[in-house]
Amino acid sequence: MKQIITVLNTGGTFNKKYNKINGTLEIPQKAKKLNKTVKKILKSTEKNIKFEIKALIFKDSLEMTKKDRSSIFDEVSKSKNRLFLIIHGTDTIHLTAEYLARYLPKKSQKKIVLTGAMKPFEIDSIESSLNIGMSLSFLQNSNQKESNIFIAMNGVVKKYKKIKKNRIKGFFTI
Repeated sequence: MKQIITVLNTGGTFNKKYNKINGTLEIPQKAKKLNKTVKKILKSTEKNIKFEIKALIFKDSLEMTKKDRSSIFDEVSKSKNRLFLIIHGTDTIHLTAEYLARYLPKKSQKKIVLTGAMKPFEIDSIESSLNIGMSLSFLQNSNQKESNIFIAMNGVVKKYKKIKKNRIKGFFTI
């Protein structure tokens, strides 16, 4: 039986679309539109991996609140699934990882990978696709007894405390 990977899509740059009327990048405000990008990337894996995809928050991560992080936590906590991929904005991805680490029970069997993109999929599909691909591989192939919270960005997957956004260089470093 295939393990189910729960994908929680919260918005972020990853999902931004160009608004040709006002010239801005915006996060879609409907679940179907928000999940369109994620589903497009995951389509090539649907024969091998089973997903549960949920649009949860429709925001840039700079606008996320403690209530939003609590919603993410609630989804992870109440789910019977063990493997989670959270699509998140890169500016505060570390805050959500810290929140989950603080409130999930220490003996939780949940394995969570948070990922995002520095550029919207609509502008650069490679980065977003690579980050999701890395996350899926890690969730399925890393030590199955190792439960923790990880961030996958720029070619690496590390425990959330070991990877940081370098705002000067414009990418995540270990």
